[in-house]
Amino acid sequence: MADERAGAGSVVERVRPIDAGAGVVGLYFLERTPVFVLGEEHLLIARPEGEPQRVAVHAGGILASAGDHARVLTAGDDGKVVSTDATGQTRTVVTDAKRRWIDRVAAGPDGAVAWAAGKTAGVKTAKQEKTIELASSAGGVAFAPRGLRLAVAHYNGVSLWFPNASAAPEALAWKGSHLDVSFSPDGKFLVTAMQEASLHGWRVADHKDMRMSGYAAKVRSMGWTVGGKWLATSGAEQLILWPFQGKEGPMGKAPKMLAPYEQRVAIVACHPQQEVVAVGYEDGMVLLVRLVDGAEILARKPGAAPVSALAWDANGAILGFGTEGGEAGLINLA
Repeated sequence: MADERAGAGSVVERVRPIDAGAGVVGLYFLERTPVFVLGEEHLLIARPEGEPQRVAVHAGGILASAGDHARVLTAGDDGKVVSTDATGQTRTVVTDAKRRWIDRVAAGPDGAVAWAAGKTAGVKTAKQEKTIELASSAGGVAFAPRGLRLAVAHYNGVSLWFPNASAAPEALAWKGSHLDVSFSPDGKFLVTAMQEASLHGWRVADHKDMRMSGYAAKVRSMGWTVGGKWLATSGAEQLILWPFQGKEGPMGKAPKMLAPYEQRVAIVACHPQQEVVAVGYEDGMVLLVRLVDGAEILARKPGAAPVSALAWDANGAILGFGTEGGEAGLINLA
């Protein structure tokens, strides 16, 4: 099947291979500088010129990561959150007083950082650091697109918290274990990935529920297309896209399904300027999929390990990928 796709269009020859030396668990672009997050201790900064730079950031496993165009945040089993810039300079921004594993992290506005360790979730800004205690362990943290507002997923729902306010967090309830959380780019919807093979969503204004089910496996990757029209997700043998164009979101609507394959989608990354999604599969293949007509371009042939990281630079001219086996690369599409 991969060979047939290669005949329809391929950019495989444009791949600049990078030996990460360890499994890749995250990937971020600081402007045009790609930073690969490795599973143990290190980041790998692959600047356009010169050899990749390996930077030690944790004394142990890296359990979570997040980033914006200025920094990469990593959280580890050493109880720290570390910020790293494009030069490789590191700074510890959070240290858990009990040295618990910090396994959730998010980058917020004006340098804000959110993290979670067990049942504790916190936000640190330039002016303050505040925490809340949850009834169960945090399953994911995400900042709203506007204002300092944090969503914390956990068992039986999500808590919406304004760290600058004294009011108790607002509860969005739905039975089950919620493992990850994401706001739509306009802030009108909130979606969680659940322990079972499904998503759950709410319209933030009135807490209207929406269920998104039918997956073959847990959804471990989701991303919003440009303008927030579609939510792209992993978890099936094709790219699943839920429509969010109207005020009702996907309520009562079927998803769009593209790029079918005999392997499951492991990870997705949405182009920052076009309705194109990079899709990484469990056998290591990467496709570029255009949403308007489902057209596909082969970006990487199947390899030895599942794709575990995908990211675009800010202009959508470079796509980076990494695998669980330590294979990585950059594809210049300009």
